[in-house]
Parts: sequence; C-alpha cells; structure tokens
Amino acid sequence: MPLRHLTALLAVAAAVAAGGCARQGERDRPEQAATLLLDARPAAVHAGIYLTVARDFDGAEGVGLRVRAPSAAGDGARLLAAGRADLAVLDIHDLALARRRGRDLVGVMALVQRPLGAVIAGAGIRRPRNLAGRRVGMGGAARDAALLAAIVRGDGGDPARVRRVRLRPGAPAVDAVLGGRVAAATATWSAEGLELAARRPGAHVFRADDYGAPAYPQLVLCVTRQTLDERRGVVRAAVAALRRGYDEALVDPESAVGALVDRAPRLDRATVQRGFDAVAPAFLEGVTRFGDLDPARLRAWARWEARTGLASRPPDVTQAFALGF
Repeated sequence: MPLRHLTALLAVAAAVAAGGCARQGERDRPEQAATLLLDARPAAVHAGIYLTVARDFDGAEGVGLRVRAPSAAGDGARLLAAGRADLAVLDIHDLALARRRGRDLVGVMALVQRPLGAVIAGAGIRRPRNLAGRRVGMGGAARDAALLAAIVRGDGGDPARVRRVRLRPGAPAVDAVLGGRVAAATATWSAEGLELAARRPGAHVFRADDYGAPAYPQLVLCVTRQTLDERRGVVRAAVAALRRGYDEALVDPESAVGALVDRAPRLDRATVQRGFDAVAPAFLEGVTRFGDLDPARLRAWARWEARTGLASRPPDVTQAFALGF
C-alpha cells in the first residue's frame, strides 16, 4: 500500500476513534447502580421518575436507577436508614419524624412544591367544620391526625369533636367514604381526591393549603448522610437525571404517563393522565427549576410542623436538607 494511502487511513481511524471518545465523554463516569424507593405505590406524581428511566436519562448521567415501590406506605425512611435503598422519596413529615428518631436522613430534591394532603368527604359534608360528631377515617401515621386537626381548625371547627377512626392498613380511603363506613378520610387531593370526584360527583376535597397550611414540598427525595458524604457524585447524577425526566414530563406528559403505565400496567392510563395534569402545576410552583428546595418554604413548613403538634419545635432546616444541591 502506498505510504500516502496508509497515512490517510490512519488519519481516518484516528478521527473515528476521537469521535468515539467524544461520545464516550458525554458519559465520562462509569454507570453505578442505585435503588430508588418510592413513597407509595406508583402514581401520577412519579411519572417523571419512570420517564427518566425509560429514556435513559439516568444512564446519561452515569447512574442506573432501579425504581422500587415499598411493601407498605411509610416504609421508606426505615428502609433507607437500613441501607436497603440508596435514595427514597419520602413524605416531608416522615423525614422530620425519622430525624427526631435519630436517623440522619437528608432531603436533596423536591418532587412537588405544595402539600398534597387533604380530607376527602361525601357530598353531605360541605366544609371541614361539619365533621363534628362524624366518623373520619385515617391511617396510623401521626401526620394524618395532625392534618385532620389542622384542616378542621382552619375552618373554625373543633378537632376534638371529630370521631377519628383508624382504617386498616391498605384499605382504600375512597372506598371507605363511598361505602358509608366513614363520612370523610385523610388522603391526597392528587390521587384519592381525584378518584373520589370521578366516582362520586358532588364529593368534596378539602386541601390542607386551603385551610392554613403553607406552601411546602410534601414529597422529597432523600438519602442518608453517609450516602451524601461518600457517594455524592451518584446523588448528584440521580438528581440531574430526575430533573431532566420531570422537565421532559412537563413538555411531553403523555409519554411520561405512558412510561409509568408500561411499568405499572394495573394503572388506568386515563386516570393517571388526569392525575398528572392535576399535579403538574405543583412541580414548579414558586421555583424556577424543578426540584429546588426553597429555604423560605422549608422554614414556613418547619414552623407549621411545630404549630400543628407534629413536632415539639421547628425542625432544623439546615440539617434536614442539602440546600442548593
């Protein structure tokens, strides 16, 4: 082969190799696996997580997210602290409770920017204070009792006059209300509230932030302090990937819902789509970038946490959250 031809071939080979290196540079970290535990069974609010995985946004950041649902709602803090998950979506009240119990968990990203808690009621209950003397179903978490009391008190009612009934674990709040076992139940407006409204026109959904609760991020992505210290790059990669997933979900909600339903086929697509459309404004409400933890909102939440009796004093926001992460 003439020398000039060999030189040309070597030049082409070098260019191809350089191009391959450049493409590899887009993923300049080896992919590391990380388990992400949801706060509850998959729902519309998680659609951005599933779109992140479906479109390999996590792989592009050098982390492979394995999304899991807990066997029971509220297990996230315990499993995260036990090392059975690398990241977990927690209710912000569960994060505060875990920290009071000595578990050094840290919030690194918000999924929503407003409370999702609500009391759902049949058509005969026109306002929260009408629950006096009526049976109201709740889960076993302390936050349910505090939520109910705050909403009733926010409407000028007396929480002590409400007959609180504990629903068995896993019992659907909507079925309890529709079946007449209770007049109302604690729930979320973004899931059970929409379901009740669809199944029983004229039903009422009393949102916490309509009755005195401040705007705060109810669902927060959390890690242990040890993970934050020792695997900060993985945490940053996961946060970056999820930001991209939710940004894309807001632009292309149908694909986000499709990604969720593909992984959780028992969900009804139309119902999930309605849920996503309802909760979508809460992803960016009051912030300029998805996932931001706003110090002012967190301080307002901390004061409310103490005011409602969920904590004896406001949680230390600077310790409980990695602000600016």
